[in-house]
Amino acid sequence: MSRRPVNPTRRLVGNGGFPLMGSFPSKTRSSPLVSLTLVVLGVFLILGYMYSGSGEFSGTLELQRAIPVLKKAYGDGMGKVLHVGPETCSIVSKLIKEEDTQAWGVEPYDLEDADSNCKGLVKKGFVRVADIKFPLPYRPSSFSLVIVSDALDYLSPKYLNKTIPELARVAADGVVIFTGFPGQQRARVTELSKFGRPAKMRSQSWWVRFFGQIGVEVNEAAAKKFEQAATKQSYQPACQVFHLKSSH
Repeated sequence: MSRRPVNPTRRLVGNGGFPLMGSFPSKTRSSPLVSLTLVVLGVFLILGYMYSGSGEFSGTLELQRAIPVLKKAYGDGMGKVLHVGPETCSIVSKLIKEEDTQAWGVEPYDLEDADSNCKGLVKKGFVRVADIKFPLPYRPSSFSLVIVSDALDYLSPKYLNKTIPELARVAADGVVIFTGFPGQQRARVTELSKFGRPAKMRSQSWWVRFFGQIGVEVNEAAAKKFEQAATKQSYQPACQVFHLKSSH
């Protein structure tokens, strides 16, 4: 038994797709200029979707962009820095290349996939693995500045109320936190086994309220200097940046 011909335009629309130009009868074919315009528009839409729809965020990459701004804002406060967060080897490697800057790092998770450079930093004692839900293995004011990225978004308030004061304890001049905006995503499915839980991006009002609840003060003077330095260097953060006072 013969099958009834299927209208290709109807089939594509029914499946939620856009009909191709070749699926229309010849009498409705658009001019080459219109076709080219539609193709260009489609490319921009796809690129826009890929850029904004994924919502992925990397505090490590953002921190690398912000290092010149931090040096301008904190000055001598960048003399002895502790970075806390995943991929800390890349941050420490970049910081120690800066003039008048010493750097150490704490990797909160594991270093199973560490490269030779990272293994070298661990061997020399510049980087160590430590669970930041527990007290850090440093004395009070061991560092001038503590910078955190991609680490606190994985902790619940139960642990944050211990970890953040601990970061402030080992800092002499303050703590800088890089954290995502609500709606941004950090961990992929394959990373859940490493981080233990998906990252939770919280709002600015949530963080400010939480800082007050645990008795940690926002460093408004440092935040203003950072903002001024960012403006001069045309730096626009792609995440939230918080500046906290030390506990001393």
